Amino acid sequence: MSSAQQGRFTRPDSIFRNFISKDPNSRFPAEKGRYALYLSPGCPWAHRTIIVRLLKGLDSIIDVYQVHFHMGPEGWYFSGEGGSLTEDPLHGFKKLKELYLKADPNYTGRYTVPVLWDKKADVLVNNESSEIIRMLYSEFDEFLPEDLREENRPGKGLYPQQLRAEIDEMNDWVYNTVNNGVYKVGFSKSQESYDENIRPLFASLDRLEEHLSHGKPFLLGDFITEADIRLYTTLARFDVAYHSVFQCNLKSIRHDYPRLHSWLRRLYWDQDEEGPLRAAFYRTTAPNIGRYALGYADSKWRIVQESQGPLIVPAGPLVLMEPL
Repeated sequence: MSSAQQGRFTRPDSIFRNFISKDPNSRFPAEKGRYALYLSPGCPWAHRTIIVRLLKGLDSIIDVYQVHFHMGPEGWYFSGEGGSLTEDPLHGFKKLKELYLKADPNYTGRYTVPVLWDKKADVLVNNESSEIIRMLYSEFDEFLPEDLREENRPGKGLYPQQLRAEIDEMNDWVYNTVNNGVYKVGFSKSQESYDENIRPLFASLDRLEEHLSHGKPFLLGDFITEADIRLYTTLARFDVAYHSVFQCNLKSIRHDYPRLHSWLRRLYWDQDEEGPLRAAFYRTTAPNIGRYALGYADSKWRIVQESQGPLIVPAGPLVLMEPL
């Protein structure tokens, strides 16, 4: 029996996988103002990219074109509401689907965010968030002040040579059981699929809680790395959306994982725009955290429950992010 027949959620691989390079002779050379990110702040994969954009000080180097907070009948679209543009500023499109079909008229995959677009060549560069964030923090340093360049960051950057094996290993299991694990639970269409995925999710949260017993402020020590960014966008949504809407409810972060809860709040509540975190987590989460439940309830209704009556968005928690 196939995964679909058993009611399992399977995330397809991203298709567009080109790279921006600091090499000026490359097909996609790093240039100020040449590239734009299409994204929704409700999407955790897109959220990674806007955190890195702020963390690296790329605000004036990479444009952001925001779509509506949650999807419409044909996917992501421009609405002019809640921070969304009224249309694609480059082509006048109303739907992200149109952008994908401009990039490839024969494209038949999902119309996902984030999208990294080359305005100069007018082509889609990449739609895989894990690769986009690495381009953002590694290839644009020549346009940044000395203190924001990777070689001068505390700990030697977000993906330092001495920690790459550990970061890659953690990213792998966190992606499979946590980042994507919540979707495997929330978009289950059978009890069998739900039961199969709920316990691996919480086993990995238990593992992360134990990992933080090292007493350091970040997952891999004294300095923030890519691993923190990739986990954060899931945990920022956990208690306010995944716990209720996706029924990831064996435990909550705030009541059952004191180390993870402390780690999450330290990132979220850092509001020092001149500090090492540049308030990137707070600035990209606080305006949107109250809308996460609606976004996921809408998505689940479309994917799992559309034939089962009207959309109902659960309330709570009463406090969206607890203070430090």
